[in-house]
Order: sequence, then C-alpha cells, then structure tokens
Amino acid sequence: MRAKKYKVYLTESERKQLLKIVRNGKNPASKVTRANILLCLDENAGPVGKQSEIAKSCHVSTVTVYHVAKDFATKNMDEVLTRKKRETPPVAPIATGDTKARIIALACGEPPKGFSRWTLRLLEEKTVELGIVDHISDNTISRLLKKHRSNRIKRSAGVSHRNTMPRS
Repeated sequence: MRAKKYKVYLTESERKQLLKIVRNGKNPASKVTRANILLCLDENAGPVGKQSEIAKSCHVSTVTVYHVAKDFATKNMDEVLTRKKRETPPVAPIATGDTKARIIALACGEPPKGFSRWTLRLLEEKTVELGIVDHISDNTISRLLKKHRSNRIKRSAGVSHRNTMPRS
C-alpha cells in the first residue's frame, strides 16, 4: 500500500471552525462537504480511513478527497473551503463598450433605403458589413438595445407622446 502524499493535521481551532461550518446549516453544500472531508482526513483525531472510504461516506469521488487534502497542504483553510472566483467569463462577450455604442448609434440613425425602420436582422447584417464585429446574432442586438431601453421596432423610438397637460 502506498503512503499518503498529503496528510491533514488540524489544530483545535481549525477543527472547531470546521465543526461550526458543518453544524451551522447556512453554508453552501460544497463548503460543508469539503469541511466534512477535512474532518475525516484529520490525522490528529485518530486513525484515518482510506480515501475511498472517506469518499463513500461524504458522497464524493476519491479524486475530490485527494484534491481537498492537496489544497489543504498547499493553501490556507479559506481557499480550501471556498471556490475560486473565475477571472474571465467562460465565453468572452461579443459586444464591448465601443461596439455597443456603435451599434446603438447605427440603430438610432436613418434606416437603409426601402425600409421605414431598422429591424434586428437589418442591424445584424449592417453591423457585420461595416466591420463593427465579425459576427453577431439578432438576439444579441435585441438584448443590447433592450438594456439601453432603445426600441427600434416602434415608430416613435424613445419619444413619449403622452398627454403632458395637467389634469383638471
């Protein structure tokens, strides 16, 4: 049998902190699971079972148990318990600030000849044609215009014609 590469030795204060997390009931499930794994891996509490047994009792994979032990050995307690915040979104946004401004300016301008107003498909085609972006969908343009409360479909785009006369 191979010796464990990462051993967990919890101090009394760390153990109390983990027990508080487990018993509190107001923490995310992943945090509670990781706390349970650390409590099971604690060498100071007595003999530690195999990683497969700990994984089975905590309802996780053995790889998760390994990673929690490794993270505890290389990082601090808070980094082990909480997930790392992602630095970049999974998919980069197509429309950035400058791009959005140019699309909105295009939508506020005159529609092409033969059309009374801009449609989302027309805006999509013109945006790609002008080289503002390489590709963009009409749904993206719709969301962009919606966020900026610009409705190019209505005849009176952005102008309110309500009766502003005070009631008598």
